[in-house]
Amino acid sequence: MTDTYTIPGHKAGTWTIDPSHSEVSFSVRHLLISKVKGKFEKFDATFVTGESPLDTKLTATAEVESINTGDANRDGHLRTNDFFNAPEFPTITFVSKSVVPEKDDLAVTGDLTLKGVTKEVTFTVEFGGFGNDLYGNYKLGLTAKTVINRNDFGVSWNAPLEAGGVLVGDDVTITIDLQASLQA
Repeated sequence: MTDTYTIPGHKAGTWTIDPSHSEVSFSVRHLLISKVKGKFEKFDATFVTGESPLDTKLTATAEVESINTGDANRDGHLRTNDFFNAPEFPTITFVSKSVVPEKDDLAVTGDLTLKGVTKEVTFTVEFGGFGNDLYGNYKLGLTAKTVINRNDFGVSWNAPLEAGGVLVGDDVTITIDLQASLQA
């Protein structure tokens, strides 16, 4: 099957992200009525594409210390053992295991390691396309999304609300907007 799946413009090779045109972000329910969003300021990814897009292998990391939700006190709390435990687990990693077509998108399944716990997750990847930048670099763009239950990774701190419910929702949406360059 991998030899029959094509994406116009696909090229085999090693790709590195363009951090100025990429973002690793997340959102989670707060007070069960709204969402708090954040991102990791320091992250990296390298992936290698084969002759077929389905032969792609990806490794990605995000530095926990670089978390930014726009609130320094909340960011400090997120770095503690209540949430990410940045001193003991400084990075979040994802290593792909498979890429398969899924309707008009791709499903990239792999191992996500967060706070020392590894679970298999699947990102739905919306492919943006290929193109050359102003300097002749061949680039690709994509958006990848998944939803995880933070409790599955030992990120279980919460506080009950007087009116019922809890302060922080369990489901966390992870969104990766990525632009990458093919290496010569």
